[in-house]
Amino acid sequence: MTIVVFEDQHCEELSPITCGRLAAMIGCGSFRLVDLLERLGVRCIGISREYLRTLQKLDVRILEDVRDTDLPSDSRPMLLLNARTVPSVSNFYTIRELLASAVKEPTVVWDRDQVAAIVMPPIRLNELAEDGLRTIEALLRQAVQWSRSPASLSTFQLPHEVVAQNMKILRENLEERIGWGDWVQKQDGVFVGPKVDIGEYVLFETGDGPIIIDEGAKVGPYTLLRGPLYIGRKCKILEHSAIKDRVSLGHTTKIGGEVEASVIEPYTNKQHHGFLGHSYLGSWINLGAGTCNSDLKNTYGAVNMDYHFGKVATGMQFLGCIMGDYSKSAINTGIFTGKIIGVCSMMYGFVTSNVPSFVNYARLFGQMATLPPEVMIATQQRMFARRQVEQRECDKELLHEMFRMTQSERERFGDALAL
Repeated sequence: MTIVVFEDQHCEELSPITCGRLAAMIGCGSFRLVDLLERLGVRCIGISREYLRTLQKLDVRILEDVRDTDLPSDSRPMLLLNARTVPSVSNFYTIRELLASAVKEPTVVWDRDQVAAIVMPPIRLNELAEDGLRTIEALLRQAVQWSRSPASLSTFQLPHEVVAQNMKILRENLEERIGWGDWVQKQDGVFVGPKVDIGEYVLFETGDGPIIIDEGAKVGPYTLLRGPLYIGRKCKILEHSAIKDRVSLGHTTKIGGEVEASVIEPYTNKQHHGFLGHSYLGSWINLGAGTCNSDLKNTYGAVNMDYHFGKVATGMQFLGCIMGDYSKSAINTGIFTGKIIGVCSMMYGFVTSNVPSFVNYARLFGQMATLPPEVMIATQQRMFARRQVEQRECDKELLHEMFRMTQSERERFGDALAL
């Protein structure tokens, strides 16, 4: 069976996480959806948003581009899988069961009021290659007429759910990852990959879940690591750090200070003293020394998030910030509870409101201004060079596209934003 991994219109509701990232590439619980699909060993075809097609082709080897795929007119049953599917072990086994399904008519897996997957009987696939997104949208409109599957799949529908799901699934995911990998057990509950360097006087606490330190990672001395915890490939944990209670770190991150119950995507730096809790950080972010966020209201009540369509009650008592790719904070920046920081923004002082994408934010000092994409392209080039990453034309074009896409965020600030 073939899996068609599709992005739908609801991907935009995960912004800023998905502004420059495929939904199937969201890190959560130490995995991305593409990691689990690769393990299934079946053919996967990706139907992504148009401006992300080039990145999919270059960077996601498991997802064939639907327009470059030789699709026969007729095929065996296939699984249409929402790219927003949470990368949990339970979802992995559900997907595997769906792949074994034999159906005579389409069967739909729902998550709340949205389509998580459709098991399709043999159909003509030519239209997918001609206009995949439009064909998928037409199928989704028909989904309400089709049989409901008893299977259950969870999906991301709003950004804060990435933080909530990470806390929910990390322990189970790590326990499964231990069985899938070739690890050395350093001590009870602590598993390390090859070329891992652990300094002296590191304290491991595994009573609540295992700790996995992946290949080439380095942990500095006098550090507390409390599971469940995943430290990705080539991560660097600075000395005197406390990384604890459901943290998932992407590869090539540099982390220091205190980090709790958070997801940090690849190539992001939080090297210095400061607290980060119950948060999501995208890629290529840098937090200046002393940057802290709040993840608990003074009233101890549940945190509400202000999204572009209105306020949402999360039901979460602990919830920090959601920060998009390429954003930066100056030293001693303080981020209030439940704030959303867009992509490619610079923050100074206290962050008391949501931050639009591509702005210099110093609201405490009465200053906010648009940050041109050319500035971010130059910054990107310097950051990439430091990590020996090539800056491609598609990387620069993506920054221009993200700037255009996020114009409405800056317009909502009106006169408060100097142009």
